[in-house]
Amino acid sequence: MIKHFTKSALLLGCVGLLLGSCSKPMRSQKTGVVYNNKYNGGYMRFQKTHPAPGPGLIPIEGGTFVLGGSADQDVTYDYNNTRRRVTVASFYMDETEVSNQDWLDYLHYISITYPGDRELYYNAMPDTLVWRRPLSYNEPYVDNYLRHPAFQDYPVVGVTWEQAQEYCVFRTNQINENTLRETGRLASWKDASGKGGAGATANGGTGVTQPFDTDIYLNGQYKGQGIDGKKMMPDMNPLAKPGNNGKATRTVRMEDGILRPAYRLPTEAEWEYAALGLAGNTDFENIETGKIYPWNGMGVRSAQKRTRGMIMANFKRGEGDNMGVGGSLNDKADITAPVRSYQPNDFGLYNMAGNVNEWTGDTYRQLTFEDVEDFNPFRGNEYTNKRLADPEKGIYAKDKYGRPIKDAAKSNKKLPWSEFIAQQQGQKPATTTAATTGGVPAGPVTASLSGKPFKADQRGYVDSVDNSLYGVTTLVNDHSKVYKGGSWNDRAMWLNPATRRYMDQGEASAEVGFRCAMSMVGTSEINPNGKPHFSVKKPKPYNPKK
Repeated sequence: MIKHFTKSALLLGCVGLLLGSCSKPMRSQKTGVVYNNKYNGGYMRFQKTHPAPGPGLIPIEGGTFVLGGSADQDVTYDYNNTRRRVTVASFYMDETEVSNQDWLDYLHYISITYPGDRELYYNAMPDTLVWRRPLSYNEPYVDNYLRHPAFQDYPVVGVTWEQAQEYCVFRTNQINENTLRETGRLASWKDASGKGGAGATANGGTGVTQPFDTDIYLNGQYKGQGIDGKKMMPDMNPLAKPGNNGKATRTVRMEDGILRPAYRLPTEAEWEYAALGLAGNTDFENIETGKIYPWNGMGVRSAQKRTRGMIMANFKRGEGDNMGVGGSLNDKADITAPVRSYQPNDFGLYNMAGNVNEWTGDTYRQLTFEDVEDFNPFRGNEYTNKRLADPEKGIYAKDKYGRPIKDAAKSNKKLPWSEFIAQQQGQKPATTTAATTGGVPAGPVTASLSGKPFKADQRGYVDSVDNSLYGVTTLVNDHSKVYKGGSWNDRAMWLNPATRRYMDQGEASAEVGFRCAMSMVGTSEINPNGKPHFSVKKPKPYNPKK
């Protein structure tokens, strides 16, 4: 199992920002200007960090592997998973599936943050009716599975792809808000309580409440009296004005290394790579043994002496056999099992086969392998821009939940300023000239590209998919999302990480749950200890007096 030895580096290094001047202050390697000095402009630099993952996440060291390579048969007879070699970047992934308790935390947050919004709470509720079957008595699960404490550590089901995406947004905002409050960069939970629910504090003393949103905070729109903490970041900008305490302070920036990247659903390639866990079978770039399951061996029973013969995952062994014989249950579960069940794979991930299928971020196409990037393959990009309420000041427009409004991107590149402003204001920009294209002559170009949103992804580019025929001649369209892994009600053939199925993003099932992922920033090597490395010289110190 790969272990993670990096630590979250929230403390600033020898920067003068907190500790005063150092014997050898850091300087720009290109201009020689001293960093973190309020008298020379306050250029800022912080200690380079490789932050630890958020709670519940396991680091997955990326690499090359054969996507679809573990499949020993074409299970669906669809020819939808031909082998191709790809590279997956290092990332983080949930150790376990998202549980019922995790989802109840989410529902509680909604109830106290938006107490009058029944629609939002209703939309976030899982569909507990997925347990109903015309010829099966599953009504106790309809009433008890989500909320009864006996099931609190079981995987949440009845959740659509869309709901899983919304949970990722909530989780991102919650972890970042909690970090800021517990470190004093925002008002403490105690000081912020009683003003509109968790994370909802007075907006600049106006009395208008707003929930915390990471993007809004990073844009400087979440600050002021009643919001700011007692340990705000010192502001080295010479133009900064002192606050009530006589000191210039600021909000946290992404450059500080304190806030974490967004939680998201794993891509199909990431999920398959993590499920296989070939890191435990690799020595000096040689994969010694392949796998057809997340564990070694050709069977589904443990070969270890202490657990010999025990089933390695929660699945349906045969027709009418969901749990084995009373007194000797084969997988010790009838429906789902707790999220920490059975043995984790070599990455340390639980239930990457069986228990529940899991949503991925990808849009399904039968021939995805024909149109694929070989680095971080993903099918489903929809590029967006945050709408600006005031383009000149860079103020984001917000929806009624305090989150930035996002519009479909209409350009595949950074626009000249005049075109950018015109696009934000809904105007037709002036003709692009050589002056606005870096001296390169150009013909007339409009910011809106004829009003059509920019989509670089292949879904509507070469696919002959007619959404008007959905449900008539095809069940595949842009809302069809991939899920993988097999479930408590699936046969062993679906436990292979390469198998893939799909379901509409608005549909739910008692056999589908999910887990979250997070992109890794910085170096891709998880554990560099004991491994050979080239020596790298530090830059030569600059002394302006010589």
